[in-house]
Amino acid sequence: MHPTDRPRRLRTDGVRPLVSETSLSAADLVAPVFVDATTDERVPIETMPGHERVPVDEAVDRVEEILETGVEAVIFFGIPESKDAEGARAYADDGVVQRAIRRVDAETDAYVIGDVCLCEYTDHGHCGVIEPSAETDPTLTVKNDETLDLLAETAVSQADAGADMVAPSAMTDGQVRAIREALDAAGHEDVALMSYAVKYESAFYGPFRDAADGAPAFGDRRHYQMDPANRREALREARIDAEEGADVLMVKPGLPYLDIVADLRREFDHPIAAYNVSGEYAMIHAAAEKGWLDLTETAHESLLSIKRAGADLIVTYFAEDLAERL
Repeated sequence: MHPTDRPRRLRTDGVRPLVSETSLSAADLVAPVFVDATTDERVPIETMPGHERVPVDEAVDRVEEILETGVEAVIFFGIPESKDAEGARAYADDGVVQRAIRRVDAETDAYVIGDVCLCEYTDHGHCGVIEPSAETDPTLTVKNDETLDLLAETAVSQADAGADMVAPSAMTDGQVRAIREALDAAGHEDVALMSYAVKYESAFYGPFRDAADGAPAFGDRRHYQMDPANRREALREARIDAEEGADVLMVKPGLPYLDIVADLRREFDHPIAAYNVSGEYAMIHAAAEKGWLDLTETAHESLLSIKRAGADLIVTYFAEDLAERL
């Protein structure tokens, strides 16, 4: 007998776009930018082909390159000129990210997001204040409540510089409330807050830590980032951040955690973001260099899967590569 249901009827070229369930556009993407206070020229990031650290003087040029592709939003990460135990350059008015944001805000139409964390600015590489004996006692971790004021100060300094949105990524309990209250008290009620609400302690971050010079000098981040084994905990984390005032909820990484993206989409009315992280980018590039995968097709399918899972926006190093196709 011949089949009565023939789904292939809707897969021909003429009708296929009409019945496509998921769309991806350049406007869905956020491009990361690494601004480096220690260099006067662009420095290629070896583990992330096609990406560079740029000096502050070239921040505007870099963002304009991104805007020309159709991508409208950028997120800034900084490499400071000096580091200390409390990451003071993260919240300095003349910090590397603050200087870059001022210039980009004044000279472009980009939507500017500031990453709010201390790991790139601390000499120990952890995401907040630590006990003096933490280096010799691995059971000690970041001091949660002492870190909140520094994160809030960092967010306000970025908003003062002109950031449209701040994105706390430290996985510090209470960070959303602390930052929201500080922003409002400083007159930044209109600055949006995208929380890295569900951030796993992942093996996929390696190339980023090279790019941002943010690897821990000792220990790891398992005491404050989430266990990759946990799913229910993600809803608890996201619910706390939503109640504390987050405007957007992010899942990081993206591809290994599509179930989490889908869970948040079902549970919350907030926009959902996903971070297509450096390791995901690097492994596709590595396979493409070997001739094992088609770079553009695989990147597109990867981002489409994240969007299909429920993400409204995607932070990705593929933003420029895919923008023309999209």
